Amino acid sequence: MRKIVYGVMLFSIISCSTPNDVTHIEQSNSVIKYGKDQSDIDDLRFANLYTGQQKYPVTCESDCYPSSNLVTCESPAQNCNFTGGQTPVSLKTGFSVRWLGHASFHIASPDGSNLLFDPISDSFDWPVNWLAKLVAGFSRKAGYWPTDDEIAKVDGVLYSHIHYDHFNKGDIESIGNKPEYFVPLGFAKHFGDDGFKINEMAWFSTKKINDLDIKFVPAHHFSSRIQVPFIINDSNQALWGGWIIEHQGKRLFFAGDTGYSKHFTDIGKRYGDMDVCLMPIASYYNEESPDWYRYVHTTPEDALTAAAELNCKVMIPWGYGNASWQMGDRSSHSPLLRLLHMHKKLNSKIPLHILNEGESVLF
Repeated sequence: MRKIVYGVMLFSIISCSTPNDVTHIEQSNSVIKYGKDQSDIDDLRFANLYTGQQKYPVTCESDCYPSSNLVTCESPAQNCNFTGGQTPVSLKTGFSVRWLGHASFHIASPDGSNLLFDPISDSFDWPVNWLAKLVAGFSRKAGYWPTDDEIAKVDGVLYSHIHYDHFNKGDIESIGNKPEYFVPLGFAKHFGDDGFKINEMAWFSTKKINDLDIKFVPAHHFSSRIQVPFIINDSNQALWGGWIIEHQGKRLFFAGDTGYSKHFTDIGKRYGDMDVCLMPIASYYNEESPDWYRYVHTTPEDALTAAAELNCKVMIPWGYGNASWQMGDRSSHSPLLRLLHMHKKLNSKIPLHILNEGESVLF
């Protein structure tokens, strides 16, 4: 009798799941794929457009982290707030940008749409969150998660790649299946079956949501989400990239995690000037593997170079902060101090708008 009851319970659980609606949007020759057999999806891997050693136009060599009277800190470069004035910028794009922390943003669009970029409410999902606290004692300070009312009004959720600090499976359960999801190729398998509407997109592909054009573009990075080390190798089986949100010729660009490469020039040539650019400036420094960290993450000066190549009308930096992971950083705000220093040293013409976590701005 007990076996029958268990069987009924298991059948009920399985039957309650709702298959996801997954749409694949690809452009011919838009991504580099490699593997033993190109027809074997389980062996398919992705690669950056520009492999090998990259050329970095500018590198800060010394005195890269001077203190700034625009940044107030509890201790040197740690637990800080930007307290300086902002450079006036009049763009009339209609995009409102709120920084939730790390790479997470809430975007209110001029057509009334509400979007989330890489929403993360906690450090990691299970079981990595448990292991991180138990083994490494790691616990990230929570960012500024949207309210329940704001979540209910979200039209689209966009993820740049599957790394734990950009995608938490617990968050898609909280957000639910009402919004439309936009993800790179190979990403949808990380969703549980719950009736999610998922667009898996290749580089240079486009999908509309309401009156917005959602464009997926290259980044210079990698992907992995290894749950069982040395047994399951999912390295680069899901693509990575950035996003362009376009409305009536006005463009907001989210770079995703990326190192500097020629892909920024490619994006600018293909889509034109960017109005608002959300650019990563952190996780580039590590004494044990400095070349690797910079290869897949932009330094502040790399971000300024890329913003110039995209002809950004204003740049909002991210990746640092009191709610950051501080992976490959000297402190919570060392990347911001380096950005302010190099922006002045390079006499950059790109206006900066510095947000503290939880703050918003309308352009």
